[in-house]
Amino acid sequence: MIRRPPTVICYICGREYGTKSIAIHEPQCLKKWHNENNLLPKELRRPEPKKPEVRTITAKGFYDLDALNEAAWTSALSQLVPCNICGRTFLPDRLIVHQRSCKPKAAK
Repeated sequence: MIRRPPTVICYICGREYGTKSIAIHEPQCLKKWHNENNLLPKELRRPEPKKPEVRTITAKGFYDLDALNEAAWTSALSQLVPCNICGRTFLPDRLIVHQRSCKPKAAK
């Protein structure tokens, strides 16, 4: 059985990164988030995502990676915005594209 190296989920975008590269990724991801958020219409702009604080430490003195990843994934999902027509959730920039083709279901 081959073990994968441990990964950490980014609280901003929800992607997985290695434990060493997450510290490099997060500041760049937050900067990209700010750039994209500033381009959105005012009604779709969101508050800056906050890094979840998980203080659960195992007996060996390490962070509980599963709890950290769960909190980060929940934070990333909270960035999604629902479509007011169909209810599906999207990142705000993708919601604009989706709403161009989303039509209400015809009544039977």
